[in-house]
Amino acid sequence: MDVVAWVKEFPCAMTVCDAAGVILEMNDRAAKSYEDQGGLELLGTNLLDCHPEPSRTKLREMLATARPNVYTIEKGGERKLVYQSPWYDSGQYRGLVEIVLPLPGHLPHFVRDP
Repeated sequence: MDVVAWVKEFPCAMTVCDAAGVILEMNDRAAKSYEDQGGLELLGTNLLDCHPEPSRTKLREMLATARPNVYTIEKGGERKLVYQSPWYDSGQYRGLVEIVLPLPGHLPHFVRDP
């Protein structure tokens, strides 16, 4: 897989794995985020090996069932949205993509109902 130019420098961490959990791609922000664990050297390794329990079990279930997982975290005083979702190629499930997006301190919320 080749990282598309805009994805490489997009200001959120993006990591893509196959249906077995093998890391296929990481953009620059993801490599930087996981630098202490190897950064780009994580390519080709299994992300199940990077997670302790109970995260490993949850991730294994997500890989097996192709279901999304969305939550927020706070680490080092920075809030982030973590969006993990299945990805598909020609309608066939291929694995998961994780997008970690930094959130501002105040996040406006708009209701767009008529």
